[in-house]
Amino acid sequence: MSAPIYVMRAAGPADLEGFKQLREIAGAGFTSLMLDDKAMATKLELSARSFASTTAVAGAERYFIALEHIETGALAGCCGVKATIGETPPFFNFRMFTEAQSSAAVSRRFDMRVLIGVNDFTGCSEVGSLFLRPEHRHGGVGRALAQNRYMLMATQPQRFRQQVVSELRGVVDPDGVSPFWEAVGRHFFKMDFAEADKLSAITDNQFILDLMPQHPIYVDLLPQEARDVIGKCHVDGEGAQRLLEWEGFSFSNVVDIFDGGPLMSVQRDNVRTLREARRLKIEAAEQLAGAKRALIAVPSIQNYRCVSAHASVADGVAKVDPAVLAALKLSAGAQVLVWLDNAH
Repeated sequence: MSAPIYVMRAAGPADLEGFKQLREIAGAGFTSLMLDDKAMATKLELSARSFASTTAVAGAERYFIALEHIETGALAGCCGVKATIGETPPFFNFRMFTEAQSSAAVSRRFDMRVLIGVNDFTGCSEVGSLFLRPEHRHGGVGRALAQNRYMLMATQPQRFRQQVVSELRGVVDPDGVSPFWEAVGRHFFKMDFAEADKLSAITDNQFILDLMPQHPIYVDLLPQEARDVIGKCHVDGEGAQRLLEWEGFSFSNVVDIFDGGPLMSVQRDNVRTLREARRLKIEAAEQLAGAKRALIAVPSIQNYRCVSAHASVADGVAKVDPAVLAALKLSAGAQVLVWLDNAH
């Protein structure tokens, strides 16, 4: 199938109703969708302003991307890129250190894991907010949605920071209970996990600065069920973690202060999709000899649109199904950004 089924594009105020539906499906723990209607509308307005901006540097932009089903116009999923995190609101985590203990007097030596509150990732870019409606989770749609964030960054890399991070949701049971929160956060914040998670989505996070532990936490003093989930992601996030690793991200020994989920990081210019994307000319063709799966994007943040389709590339030209040009709102001969899947 060489015609695209979905288009990834800037999310804006017109998408409010679609995002309300996504919020209902996503459920607790998916912080970036846990917004009331007013906060969601504000988020979509900021996204529209960010895409429209002509800035040449990374600032407070928040690029929220909608996955639109072309045939029906329905919102099938979303993802996002924050140009800069940690300036407002602060971005707090626990860093995991190993403390060596030894005593020659009793011939003992052992390592203790310690959690210490840090904001080491202030001033990085962040990719996240990846969510797909269950009925659209097939045929590599989630992977294309994840990769399209790096296509956006490849259009104008200078609008993003040198280091890119991604937080993965930690282990939370079907009832919304987080073993890590029960063992740590509840004692300091005196509230349920769901309430703290929601506050982190809709406030400036001053409450975290006010209430988070000021001293090291010895992991060995925590219950076993809490120890077991430190640095582990939610089962629903395992696919996202594998995709991040494929792009070049690695676990940075830093975990979320609420659910203990892992924080992954990479240098922007080492992100695989961004590194391998090339600028080519686009042409429509009915026959695509030797075509490969590709991501094809408009190489401009202001007009950003991206599709997953097949492309035949030779001599600096990407030949595609005419429907690709229609989905991207481009004419033949235009410049595009192309990432080719050489594994397939």
